[in-house]
Amino acid sequence: MSTETDFYELLEVERTADDATIKAAYRKLAMKFHPDRNAGCKENESKFKAVSEAYDCLKDPQKRAAYDRFGHAAFRQGGGGGGPQDFSGFSDIFESVFGEFMGGRQGGQRAARRGADLRYDMEISLEEAFHGKAEAITVDVAGECDACHGTGAKPGTSAKTCGTCAGHGKVRAQQGFFVVERTCPSCHGAGEVISDPCRDCRGEGRVEKTKTLTVNIPAGVDEGTRVRLSGEGEAGPRGAPPGDLYIFLHVKRHAIFEREGTTLYAHAPISFTTAALGGSITIPGPDGERHEIKLPAGIQSGREVRQRGAGMPVLQGKGRGDLVVRIAVETPTRLSAKQRELLEEFRCLETGDECPQSQGFFQKVKKAVGG
Repeated sequence: MSTETDFYELLEVERTADDATIKAAYRKLAMKFHPDRNAGCKENESKFKAVSEAYDCLKDPQKRAAYDRFGHAAFRQGGGGGGPQDFSGFSDIFESVFGEFMGGRQGGQRAARRGADLRYDMEISLEEAFHGKAEAITVDVAGECDACHGTGAKPGTSAKTCGTCAGHGKVRAQQGFFVVERTCPSCHGAGEVISDPCRDCRGEGRVEKTKTLTVNIPAGVDEGTRVRLSGEGEAGPRGAPPGDLYIFLHVKRHAIFEREGTTLYAHAPISFTTAALGGSITIPGPDGERHEIKLPAGIQSGREVRQRGAGMPVLQGKGRGDLVVRIAVETPTRLSAKQRELLEEFRCLETGDECPQSQGFFQKVKKAVGG
């Protein structure tokens, strides 16, 4: 098939067809004439190369505009900065037919060269995690150069499109049926060449800066929660998009509470008289309120008492978790003479029914050793 055949005719579309129509037409024809489906058919292989060449031209707005105006003559003798035939080949199938599933090259080289993402570790208290807060932080980051506004060129000048790769940032060389692609040696992938670089940033378009940012920490965050500040990372080279700044939160160890999700746990030692008679204890929560925990008479060590809705708030939701108090009955170690006398009197009045668990245990011991 002649290379002079009209590209629109090759793809079987109108000259007014939009990008989506051209892309769909190419997919259909590329799959139809693909050599893997037509092994040994030289005619289909030739058609496949022709439709690939046509699509490579029409998918590029600048090349398409030149082709619409001058036809094939626009790409002869370097007139278009390298003809579409220089960019045809097997790699276009993966880019165009499967690009949406494998990442493709949409967005150009600048999108791929965005600034790096940065990490900032922040330590907060449990009370701050409960209420949320707004905190100012200071970070050292590569920011956009103020002198050249990120272009990398000396003020009053501008970068020029690289003549080697025609602004693509990559050059290709066809070796048989395959195409080898590599970074342009002239512009190093930028697609542009700066002849007179900015003195402040030396052509990078970015300089080291110290920025003060406000981080809004929502209520209910937990250890390892990540807060993203979009566009506050490292600036991209020569005006490329910046990366993001990620704030990783670490909650300090609390003197009273341990946390599991939205549930707070507290270890509460109580006297044996409170355990025997019942009563209540008061625990100050991270919300600033004092929570009264009622204890039933006869409560044992290891028992857990749950206070509904007194725990941590649900992150970006409604409601709160629970407060769980783990009871530990403490045996007195310092007794006055009067206290000892009263306890001795109590021991004389014991029948064994007061502590059924211990009574049952010793009955089992007696049976085990034969009475």
